[in-house]
Amino acid sequence: MDLTRHRRAIEQIYTDRAMVYRYVQVKDPVTKETKLVLQPVYTAQPCRISQRVLGQNNQTEAQNEIRYETKMFIAPELDIRQGDLLEVTRGTVTRRYTAGEPFLYPTHQEVSLQRKEWA
Repeated sequence: MDLTRHRRAIEQIYTDRAMVYRYVQVKDPVTKETKLVLQPVYTAQPCRISQRVLGQNNQTEAQNEIRYETKMFIAPELDIRQGDLLEVTRGTVTRRYTAGEPFLYPTHQEVSLQRKEWA
């Protein structure tokens, strides 16, 4: 089955851009110490994020915790791993996420995302 048309149709909704970062081991040439360093893996990758509001709002007097589920749709040949850090830009808004385990399809992959602010 030729899925080329299906993939093109899905990619037409890719209006967002994703930067994917991953911690990699780097050996310092001077100290010979190995450190984990955050490095970009992919830049400006076309994608689409989708959010589904969950039916729960945990509002208290001290805080209003808004909960929702976010998924990213992106090309299937990209190696996105659970734990990767992503910056997704839609228009002028950029948000940071941590990737969950990707689910691969022949035409795309879906990655569950958790909103995260980096320290």
